[in-house]
Amino acid sequence: MKICTFNVNSIRVRKDLIIEWIQHRDDDLDILCFQELKALPEQFPFAEFEHLGFHCEVFGQKTYNGVAICARKPLRKVLKGFPDDSADEQKRFIAVQTEGIDLINIYAPHGGLEGEEKFRYKQDWYQKLMAYLNAHHTPQDPLLIVGDFNVAREDADVHDPIALKDSIGTLPAERAVFEDLMSWGFVDTFRDRYPDKRQFTWWDYIGGAVWKDEGMRIDYALCTQPLLSKVEAVEVDLWPRRRRQPKPSDHAPLIVTLSL
Repeated sequence: MKICTFNVNSIRVRKDLIIEWIQHRDDDLDILCFQELKALPEQFPFAEFEHLGFHCEVFGQKTYNGVAICARKPLRKVLKGFPDDSADEQKRFIAVQTEGIDLINIYAPHGGLEGEEKFRYKQDWYQKLMAYLNAHHTPQDPLLIVGDFNVAREDADVHDPIALKDSIGTLPAERAVFEDLMSWGFVDTFRDRYPDKRQFTWWDYIGGAVWKDEGMRIDYALCTQPLLSKVEAVEVDLWPRRRRQPKPSDHAPLIVTLSL
C-alpha cells in the first residue's frame, strides 16, 4: 500500500497538477493525504478525485489550513479535528482507520519566533496532539502519522544550518516538542531507511531554491514499531515540485510503501 503525504498549498490551484502527477506515475497510489487545502469542503474537487478512483474525506476552511484523506478503499472511524475542538478551531487534523492501520494526517502550525502568539499556538497545538495520542492510542497500535510538521528535526534537515539557525522551523523549542512526539513511540521512516541522506521536502519559491536544492525537510511519515517492519520504501517525488506549469506547490510529496 502506497500512502502519500503532500502539502498542496491550495487544492484548487494545484488540482490539475496533482491529477497530471497521479497519471504520470507508473504505479497506483492507494491513499493521498493532503494539507493546506485553503478551501471549504464544498470547494473541494470531489468529482475529479472520484473519477480517479478515490473517495475523499475533507476537513477544510476558507483561505487557510485544511486537511483531507483520499483513498481507493473504504475509510472507517473518520475523525475530523481533535475531539475537544471548538467549531472555530483551525482545521489541521484528520484521522481514519483503513486496511488494518490507524492513519493520522496533520498540518502543524507554521508558528512564529519565540515570544510571539503564533509560536505559543504551535507549541500548544503539539501538546494537544500528544494529549490525543495518550487518550486514544498506545505505541503498540499500528499507527502512521503523516503530514507537514513544520519542523526541521535536525541540522541535517536544512540546507544551511548556520544561516537558518533559530529561524522558524529550527527553533530549539520546536525541535524539543517534535522530539517529545517522537519519544511517544514513533520512528521517522525516511531517516530510519536513509540515516545520512540529504533530502528536503520544501523549497522556497524565491531564487530557484528547488533547482539549487536549498530546502528543508519538514514533511514526515512517522510510524510505531508494529508498522516499522512493514515499511518497504520511502521516497520524495520531485516531479510535481519541479513543474513550471501548472505552478507547483512549494512542497514535494512524500510516499511511504507498506506491505500489509
